[in-house]
Amino acid sequence: MAVTFDLFGTLVDAEYPSDPGAAVADALREYGVAVPDDWDDAYREVHIDAPEGAEVPLPAHVAAALRSRGVDSPDNAARRAVVTAFDPEVTTRPGAVEAVAAAREAGAVGLLSNCSVPELVARTLIRSDLDRRGFDDVTTSVACGWRKPHRQAFAAAARGLDVDAAELVHVGDDPDADGGVEAVGGRFVNLRETTLESVAARLRAGEDPCP
Repeated sequence: MAVTFDLFGTLVDAEYPSDPGAAVADALREYGVAVPDDWDDAYREVHIDAPEGAEVPLPAHVAAALRSRGVDSPDNAARRAVVTAFDPEVTTRPGAVEAVAAAREAGAVGLLSNCSVPELVARTLIRSDLDRRGFDDVTTSVACGWRKPHRQAFAAAARGLDVDAAELVHVGDDPDADGGVEAVGGRFVNLRETTLESVAARLRAGEDPCP
């Protein structure tokens, strides 16, 4: 058995911009990019034809949105603007530290997060009470190319932990996304039905973490 955790909404809460497109536009201007007048429309349009379930990195989307309006983003400005725009305040959720520590005592432990923003997961972990070293592997959709619930996301997490995907017990707060682990033979711990404190207690007692 290996335990993986979702990050946002499971182990931490993070405050995002209320208007992501506007936040990205402000950051683009900081880096000298001429933001199109119809940026709101450009930001909302689909510019990259990706397979179903694939992750489109937000900087790639932003760069494509600019190109669609004839605007370049030199010096990696799209990536820099996205990283700047998504710079959240982070709060560690109750029981998160204990649950990760208990999972580590029980075996391999990983993080599997949907996130289209480069560096965001790493910065979130630094700002939280969690210890990055407490995870044997961190898998993000922006790095592996697939978003939960796609089976490839869970397969990537399993490879990172050197286990079979069917050995995964995935802890998360979103049945639609995190529950996708069941499609690869793993098991889902739904935090809408239990708590991180309960997960930690069961693991420390040598019990099945699934309620």
